Amino acid sequence: MGFSQGLSGLNAASQALDVVGNNIANSQTVGFKSGAIAFADVFAGSQVGMGVQVAGVNQNFSGGILAQGNGALDMGIQGNGFFRLVNDAGKVYYSRNGQFKTNENGFIINNQNMMLTGYQATGTPPAIIPGSPLGPIKIPGGQMPASASTTGTMSGNLNSSEEIKDPLQFDPAKGDSYNYMSQVDAYDSLGNKHTVNVYYVKTADNQWTAFSSDSSAPVTEPGTGEVVYNQLDLQFDSNGALTTDPATLNVKSSSLNGGNPLDLALDLTGMSQQSADSEMTSPSTNGYPPGQMNGYLVGDNGQVEASYSNGQKQLIAQVVLSSFTNTGGLSSEGNNCWSETPQSGQPVNGISGSGNLGMLFGNRLEASNVDLGQEMVNMIVYQRNYQSNSQTIKTQSELLQTLANLR
Repeated sequence: MGFSQGLSGLNAASQALDVVGNNIANSQTVGFKSGAIAFADVFAGSQVGMGVQVAGVNQNFSGGILAQGNGALDMGIQGNGFFRLVNDAGKVYYSRNGQFKTNENGFIINNQNMMLTGYQATGTPPAIIPGSPLGPIKIPGGQMPASASTTGTMSGNLNSSEEIKDPLQFDPAKGDSYNYMSQVDAYDSLGNKHTVNVYYVKTADNQWTAFSSDSSAPVTEPGTGEVVYNQLDLQFDSNGALTTDPATLNVKSSSLNGGNPLDLALDLTGMSQQSADSEMTSPSTNGYPPGQMNGYLVGDNGQVEASYSNGQKQLIAQVVLSSFTNTGGLSSEGNNCWSETPQSGQPVNGISGSGNLGMLFGNRLEASNVDLGQEMVNMIVYQRNYQSNSQTIKTQSELLQTLANLR
């Protein structure tokens, strides 16, 4: 019986060293979860025991340290959850390895060509629709189409010390017929740039008139060809605050290069009148020209966002995470992936930070949770265990040899 006991000990120690060796080999594998061997004794109607057996190898799903990523699509999870992946056949896998890239079709994939899943943004502007189906995330190619300007803002100060002028004598070609001029850029349906000029004429104390036109495609009077100016009277109180309500200057234009005419509501609510130089602070509109994609990144909320040459950003998708009631019941599939089993329970899918899910961070990678110091100690312990079991076999052999030599 001593031989079988020692042999079982050798086998168990050998498998334990295999587990340690696998842990050490994967100490630099992104998202790797270390294993720990479990032993059980063997009894078969004997009070002494028949030796030892390997009861199983348990994985440690504790989190690894989040380190700086190298790619725009690198992601790391802190806390509970897995990335949800699908292969070409539609089989679902789960992983903690956040090293992702795009394939030739624009899908986000890992190094084994499994596709990352989530919610794809749809609509104009793109948004995540509640209840959307889960599916592979695709980064669209091509350019972002133009968006026509419909609203804008212009704020600043008008100098109350300016001389009063006759608004009926306003002529943009004559600089002395107005007190101040500012500009704001806008875009039509094709992305054509329109320059909107706004002229300010002081008509009385605390009273101004704003004239505007689209200098790129002005509206003209039929027959005469004279430019039609939109105008708005502005009233200020004795403290210089604007009292006109609503203070909206409606700017119209003609068609430019086939685009729809501009119809811009310019909000002047932020205007004031003080005894200081007239100036405007960053006039703006809500439209933009078409743009080419410059790149993309993953935010700390798991949203994939693209940036474009026109200065705009656009939501592409939302990465989802999956959690399980019993992570120890997951089946290891290799390539840092696991699959669902009856023991693990069904996955619960959600976005970063929701429910019991952990946080997802962009441009981060989760390091292996292998503790090299502990593994080296384990290796020494299992090596001594192997030597001790071999010694019991040697001792049993010597006892048998002694018996065989009796006369």
